[in-house]
Amino acid sequence: MQLEAIAGFLPIILLFVIFYFLLIRPQQAQQKKRKEMLASLQKGDRVVSIGGIYGMIKEIKDDSVVLRIADNVNIKMARTGIDRIIKDEE
Repeated sequence: MQLEAIAGFLPIILLFVIFYFLLIRPQQAQQKKRKEMLASLQKGDRVVSIGGIYGMIKEIKDDSVVLRIADNVNIKMARTGIDRIIKDEE
């Protein structure tokens, strides 16, 4: 009787394990990588915002950054609005 009960839950447990390795674990790794990228932002970095705005970081505060997007044009935005840092090769 107990073996039948365990066998009944086995597909559900197996499904959870598959979801963990295919969805949850990669998502956690991606979040960790993004958090590290946001923490490593420095003045002078060239970045792209989530909205697609290219600029250079002029000033960094705890939760905001000031981007220079053109000559004498600066915008203040949330630090979490940065999508990626542009490498020199790009």
